[in-house]
Amino acid sequence: MLIIPVKDGEAIDRALKKYKRKFDKTGTVRALRSRQQFNKPSVVKRQANLKAAHKQRLISKEEQG
Repeated sequence: MLIIPVKDGEAIDRALKKYKRKFDKTGTVRALRSRQQFNKPSVVKRQANLKAAHKQRLISKEEQG
C-alpha cells in the first residue's frame, strides 16, 4: 500500500500526481503485464541482448555525430 503524505492546503491534483509517480516507480503494472503471458528464459535473454545492442548503437551514433 502506498502512503502519500498530503500537507494542509495542498491541492488534490498535486497529491494525485505524487501518487501516480510513486505507483509507476513500484513497477506494479509492468509486473502484472509480464505475468499475463509466459516467456521462455531464452526469449527473455535474447530480447535483453537485442535491447542492449540497440542502446549501444544509439550511444555510438551520438558520440560520432
